[in-house]
Amino acid sequence: MDTLSQFFGACQQWLFETLIQPALFHLGMSNFIEDGYDATMWLLVGLLQVVVLLLVFGPLQRLRPVEPVTDRRQIGIDVLYTLIHRLGAFRLILFFSIDPFWDSVFGQLHIWGFAPFQLDQYWPGVTDKAWVSLIIYLLLFDAVDYFYHRAQHRFGWLWALHAVHHSQRQMTMWSDDRNHLLDDMLRDVLVVFVSQLVGVPPAQFVVIVAITQLAQSFSHANLRMHFGALGERILVSPRFHRHHHSIAYDASSPGPAGGYNFAALFPIWDVLFRSARFGVGYGPTGIHDQREELGGRDYGRGFWSQQWLGLKRMVGRDREPAAAPPSPPGTAERA
Repeated sequence: MDTLSQFFGACQQWLFETLIQPALFHLGMSNFIEDGYDATMWLLVGLLQVVVLLLVFGPLQRLRPVEPVTDRRQIGIDVLYTLIHRLGAFRLILFFSIDPFWDSVFGQLHIWGFAPFQLDQYWPGVTDKAWVSLIIYLLLFDAVDYFYHRAQHRFGWLWALHAVHHSQRQMTMWSDDRNHLLDDMLRDVLVVFVSQLVGVPPAQFVVIVAITQLAQSFSHANLRMHFGALGERILVSPRFHRHHHSIAYDASSPGPAGGYNFAALFPIWDVLFRSARFGVGYGPTGIHDQREELGGRDYGRGFWSQQWLGLKRMVGRDREPAAAPPSPPGTAERA
């Protein structure tokens, strides 16, 4: 592990000195050198994730696909979303918007004597083993993601943004980052707040984000795979999460009718809060009102149209098509 960490550090240093640092000096932004070094770490992590997608998840999709690829243009849009999020462009937006806000808030709280929650205060020695604290933090942030995800399906204005994600009817390993940028910024506000509140070490926070992103890329893959009756109750599989994207039910309705299988990593949250559905098939994905017989609602064919229509839905300016009641859950699933 130490050797791997040293190799990663050497790669980060090389990338920073070769590319990022000269660019900052050229742009007259030498006062951002320290932040640029941190940004290099996120860039490198993102590059490694893209490599995993291409060399591991991609071949798996071709080996055991759920459905044939019929809409390469929409997959290309998803690739764009992924590159924006994984290679630092989205984090650059956060750097100039959200991060300074939280730095000032928690800086003031520290002046007032606030100290972050520390696991060792309640469980002495638990952080002595990095892998134990990592699992605890993964469970914590997965719970945060679960409840935020439930809110996205419960509240109309959040669903208006989250619908960008669900509108993909050709789901692949690239689909995880297909989100409205405002929705992602709201989620980041919550995640950064929790990470500051509990005092997650920066290095572990990077690992948590990387593991979660890769796991979600895998669960969105066009891949006919599950982990068996027991395994699927431990980790989210492509089959488990595909049911969450099923076009068979009205995913915009509040309550349980608004969807199932919300967890990103651990299905335990769906089990505890009765939103789990196991052993389902590999049905078609999308939003019910995209069907032609229900009005064929337009959620955008390009990046900017998807972002714009999301904002219009949020403020009630994008009219829904007249539609008959959606089919009951499971009618469009196939084993």
